[in-house]
Amino acid sequence: MNANVGGIDRTLRIVVGLVVLALFFVLEGNARYWALIGIVPLFTGIFRFCPVYPLLGMNTCPMKKG
Repeated sequence: MNANVGGIDRTLRIVVGLVVLALFFVLEGNARYWALIGIVPLFTGIFRFCPVYPLLGMNTCPMKKG
């Protein structure tokens, strides 16, 4: 599992994930459980791996100089 999520992308994923998860405490009724979808961008940001990126041939990590 190689990292494929870069700096800005990673930061945005973590922030968006936390904001969406915070909606769990704001919303009422069954709608609040939709906020748990925020786990997906949060985890992809933390682990720096998005399983959809390889399928699309994308990679936002900077290239390693070697």
